[in-house]
Order: sequence, then C-alpha cells, then structure tokens
Amino acid sequence: MAFYFYILYSKNLNRFYIGHTGDTLDNRLKKHLSNHKGFTSNAKDWEIVYSEFYETKNEAYQRELKVKKMKSKKFIKNLINSSK
Repeated sequence: MAFYFYILYSKNLNRFYIGHTGDTLDNRLKKHLSNHKGFTSNAKDWEIVYSEFYETKNEAYQRELKVKKMKSKKFIKNLINSSK
C-alpha cells in the first residue's frame, strides 16, 4: 500500500493545506473538492502542488506534523520550489 504526504494550494484563498492519505492523490483531491464540511470546503480551486511517497501511514503522518510545526509559508514555498 502507498501513503502520501501532500500540500494543496488555493489561489482563491491564497492558502495551503497540508495532509496525508493512504488513498491515491487524485481520489483525495476529489474529496477535498467535493461538497463537505471542513477547511477545504471554503474553496473549489485546490490543486496538489507537492507530494511525497511513504511506505507507512505513520511516516506520512509524521512528515505532515513536521511541516505543520514549521508554521511557515516560506518553508512550504521552498519545499514546493525544491521539487521543480
């Protein structure tokens, strides 16, 4: 099974969303774009701007927590730019 750490970006909100999933990235994005309650329901223009593959759910989750602890838009932008 594959697990992913991912970052979404909404131009409309000018905000990032950080998460992890055991689903495919395409399926997870569809869920974020669907009608639901939660932070990502505030916009319908989310796009995946960064992702990393992990073999375990815990690894993906730990990566999510590490990036969230940085609380830095600059760090996130540098991470995204480093993958291009």
